Amino acid sequence: MSLTHAQIEQARARVPRAFHLPLTLRLRRIALWTLFAGLMLYCLWVFNFSPTRIWIGLGRLGHVLGFMFPPYIWKSWPEFSEILKGLGETLSIAFMGTLLGAIVAFPLSFLGAKNINRLNGLRLGVRRGYDIIRAFETLILALIFIRAFGLGPLAGILAIAVSEVGTFAKLFSEAIENTSTKPIDGVKASGGTRFQQIRFGIAPQVNPVILSILLYNFESNVRSGTILGIVGAGGIGFLLSDRISAYKWDEAWSIIFLIIAMVYVIDHLSGIIRARIIGDWEGTK
Repeated sequence: MSLTHAQIEQARARVPRAFHLPLTLRLRRIALWTLFAGLMLYCLWVFNFSPTRIWIGLGRLGHVLGFMFPPYIWKSWPEFSEILKGLGETLSIAFMGTLLGAIVAFPLSFLGAKNINRLNGLRLGVRRGYDIIRAFETLILALIFIRAFGLGPLAGILAIAVSEVGTFAKLFSEAIENTSTKPIDGVKASGGTRFQQIRFGIAPQVNPVILSILLYNFESNVRSGTILGIVGAGGIGFLLSDRISAYKWDEAWSIIFLIIAMVYVIDHLSGIIRARIIGDWEGTK
């Protein structure tokens, strides 16, 4: 069905920018796109980007990948048990770091939620504390704790725990702020105390979200734990770095494959846990 001239004019009057953008807006968009393109070209120039360099790098990468195949198969149990010990240590570092970070972050998250903490100065100060903690990369924290506590898993656990305090506290507080007030009003109307309002009105709403955040970050910390081992904070990363330094690419690929398999298993198990506790939403549609 074709539109009449009157209908087009009515539409133009309602949404004029759909037909013609003002000159100032067009100039502003052109300026932003020009700035974006200029920044991208500047970055390529600073990083010495060139097609020749990329082509040479891809060739070298092909040689490295060729050295990785076929993967190495460990021929003795003592040799393979060392790898399994490293994987178990990485898993333990991620678990303990995530758990300790969540324990500390959970009460702090209530101080940063505006529907719980009505003191603006305190709440904003706590939130800025979240930002300060999150500003430190886990690898930097690991180097600091290695200097303080020495080499080993303890430094890795503390690095992940401190890093996760800022992340968890921010995410938990945002989940608390996004809860509905109706359950809280119901508990309050029945004579519930402030603690009971939080316990029975807020906690049931945020617990599934908190669980989902914990499971995802635990999986992410397993991957981070492999990097921490490279700097001496324990785990499989030390063994992986040792194999790469010795140009044992086939063994390095076998270790990488085991790390991928471990992350896959954790992801699968976390999905089962979510379905058991949160529920199977697909089946309710």
